[in-house]
Amino acid sequence: MSRTAVDVVLDEQERVALERIVNAQTSEQRMVVRARVVLRAAAGETNAEIAPAVGLSAHKTGQWRRRFAERGLEGLRDLPRPGAPPRYSHDERIGVFKTACSPAPEGETHWTVRSLAEATGIGKSRVHEILSEADLKPHQVRSWLTSLDPDFDTKQADVCGLYLDPPEGAIVVSLDEKTGVQAKQPIRQEIAVAPGRPARREFEYKRHGTVALLAALLVHTGEIKGQVYERHSRVEFLDFLTRLEAEIPQGKAVHAILDNLQVHKTPEVVTWLEAHPRWSFHFTPTHASWLNQIELFFSILSRRLLKRGVFSSTADLKAQLLAFIERYNPTAKPFAWTYAGKPLTK
Repeated sequence: MSRTAVDVVLDEQERVALERIVNAQTSEQRMVVRARVVLRAAAGETNAEIAPAVGLSAHKTGQWRRRFAERGLEGLRDLPRPGAPPRYSHDERIGVFKTACSPAPEGETHWTVRSLAEATGIGKSRVHEILSEADLKPHQVRSWLTSLDPDFDTKQADVCGLYLDPPEGAIVVSLDEKTGVQAKQPIRQEIAVAPGRPARREFEYKRHGTVALLAALLVHTGEIKGQVYERHSRVEFLDFLTRLEAEIPQGKAVHAILDNLQVHKTPEVVTWLEAHPRWSFHFTPTHASWLNQIELFFSILSRRLLKRGVFSSTADLKAQLLAFIERYNPTAKPFAWTYAGKPLTK
């Protein structure tokens, strides 16, 4: 004899919580399925109707329906597994910690669960659980870079001062180059996104060459000015400066923020600056080009165009880069930029 399905009635708080589980990208898939069961049950659907829609059997659908009716949201969580919780001796744990934090075995770059198990004489599963409980991850590494420029404080204060309190009537420009931009074209057409499936793209692609994008951010308006070149040298940099000089309103001082690339400091550039006295260069500290706000635009450009763009030639790439800037500028705004003034340290 079949069991009668339990009625499910939700209050507003429970409904919001269940919908949040279903819509959140970070939700566990099993919790999403269970939440969908409850929401459909509350809408009056039977177990037989819900089961194929959520990918469960009618029996399992009825189980989660009943557990929610009895225990609410807590009923959707897994029950504790039977048996005593695993226990590790103090010496076992300390042994794993000390080994994992010591130099890796000869000829290897880092410890693995298997090599730790062999070194400590503890089973792989137990080693894995000890590491997980301590959030110790010897297989991972993060890179970081701190500027050792002896004039770091002076230079960063100069740059940040231009962002926060520029000279009256002056224009602050953030300049940089994005070199080696590749014109890549997948060898097959991308398969479009569909419900439950991301877009898919063939791994192989054709290379059609590279270009260099020189770009300038007008810091206090957010507008971008850019030009694309086949290569990047002092010749292209001087050409870009000359273009900016012609486009930026006359009668205003221009303070340009740049990194320490040698192209920015050649004798030809120095001569150009002497011939255009309204221009002043402000260099970021070494290894601190992230102080230059144009990098924020380059990040936007990479995410929205370059990462998944399809470029049939360098001419096509150039056209798409300039078109992106043209579309970006009408809605451009100054960046809400924050710098805490505390470089990463050990």
